[in-house]
Amino acid sequence: MELSICWRLVFVLRARHLISLRLPLNIVTVRHMERVTIEKMVFGGQGMGRLADGPIAFVWNALPGEEVEIEVIKKKHGYREGIARTILQPSVDRIEPLEPGSYLSTSPWQMMTFEAEQRYKTEMAREAFAKLGHIEFQALPIEGDASALYGYRNKIEFSFFTETRESPLQLCFYARGSHQKIAVEGSALAEPIINEVAHRVLDWLIAQKINRLDLKTLIVRSNGQGQAIAALFVKETLDVDVYPELTGQFKGFQIYYSNPKSPASVPTDLLYSQGDDFLLVDIQSVTMRCGLLSFFQVNQPIFAKTLTDIQTFLGPQQHIVDVYSGVGSIGLTLASKAASVTLVESNSEACAYARQNVALNKFTNVSVVEATAERVVEEIVGDRMIILDPPRAGVHTDVIDRLLEVLPPKIAYLSCNISTQARDIQLLLGSYKIVHAALYNYFPRTPHVESLVFLERR
Repeated sequence: MELSICWRLVFVLRARHLISLRLPLNIVTVRHMERVTIEKMVFGGQGMGRLADGPIAFVWNALPGEEVEIEVIKKKHGYREGIARTILQPSVDRIEPLEPGSYLSTSPWQMMTFEAEQRYKTEMAREAFAKLGHIEFQALPIEGDASALYGYRNKIEFSFFTETRESPLQLCFYARGSHQKIAVEGSALAEPIINEVAHRVLDWLIAQKINRLDLKTLIVRSNGQGQAIAALFVKETLDVDVYPELTGQFKGFQIYYSNPKSPASVPTDLLYSQGDDFLLVDIQSVTMRCGLLSFFQVNQPIFAKTLTDIQTFLGPQQHIVDVYSGVGSIGLTLASKAASVTLVESNSEACAYARQNVALNKFTNVSVVEATAERVVEEIVGDRMIILDPPRAGVHTDVIDRLLEVLPPKIAYLSCNISTQARDIQLLLGSYKIVHAALYNYFPRTPHVESLVFLERR
């Protein structure tokens, strides 16, 4: 029987408390195995234990209380990183992952219950705030939806794979901890239209007999309403006359040349375009345009709950400055009840979409400032309410200094990186007090969590 993906069991022994992890045949290279008992989950998503000879081990596919046999994939001074290949003593929180062959690449927490996921995310967040910001939370609620653990992501990036020179092209992800590729049919995390469009493009590539070595990645973005756009990033110009057919759901397709010396899928030259290069997203009664590479929260239903909480905290008829605003996904949803909204964003494409979104919704009380936040700190004044939603690096020190200088009455700080958020908030606590904090599980089945902290001037 021919299979597009061949699997084997690394371990075939099945004892009463033994679970074997199924792995792609093309990536299995057992090198060095160690046995360890997992003590806790650590920030980043791995289980932590200590090896018999002393080093700490950070282990994927492992839960607290489990005894596991791990394959060491990285050795560093004082610690090891590994993947649990055999679960000798499983946790009561362990379940069968939905995608046993590929889940470690994209969503390594598929192997635990949702209740355990919520609990571990809360514990890790509290520990991060305490260690990095010296901030103790007696209660830290977490918002999540047990009925929507899959099919929520609105953007996925696929790579390409062929098992042999003669075998057909396949979609793939990279195996965790290596440069090896795992062939997949799609992603269970993605909105269904993403997988449908990815296969439409894949079928076209196969029909056109495109060489895998000429391809880089395929990015597909959806809007939560059954529509998607896609862009193919290539390392060589494709010699084709026929292109994928667009539909009412597949709204647009572009091909970009991307510098092969860079691992990132960054557009260098636009080689082909048909249909739309943007999507319309409806959220909180606001319609927004966003491009393929525009930043937009991946989980719109949970994001909508975040927006409601921010609106309640800031209150109506306020003057709001949305720093690191992107296309306006936070600030514009508050505009109808605000006295004014200023969007501050450094990315030119995001600013262009933000201006279009202001016009699209006929807002007359919104302005867009295109600059890095630290270069326009004068927009932050003492009578404004401030929204911070920075990249993972956190808030620039010049912005922190400005906040401490003019002391706006309220700050809503949303972050995808609690470590830098805790650092920044600690700097503000001499002049501000925390009035509420909560977690939002935008990324079920992964270790990632979003944190929202409300601060008021003392």
